[in-house]
Amino acid sequence: MRGADRAAIMLTMFRTGRLKDVEPKACLAEVLARIANLPATRLHELLPWEWKLLRQADKPAGQQAA
Repeated sequence: MRGADRAAIMLTMFRTGRLKDVEPKACLAEVLARIANLPATRLHELLPWEWKLLRQADKPAGQQAA
């Protein structure tokens, strides 16, 4: 049952990312790379919509989507 729960969480994350126009694979790769070193108080930064805002803020002004 635990495997099914984990699969449901992953699929939900991918689907939410797509709904928020976030590349799920890129988001997941960064989440996995950052989650171990991120304090619990900042875990919200790894949510798909927050992740997208952070990526847009990192781009030069001329490359940001309208």
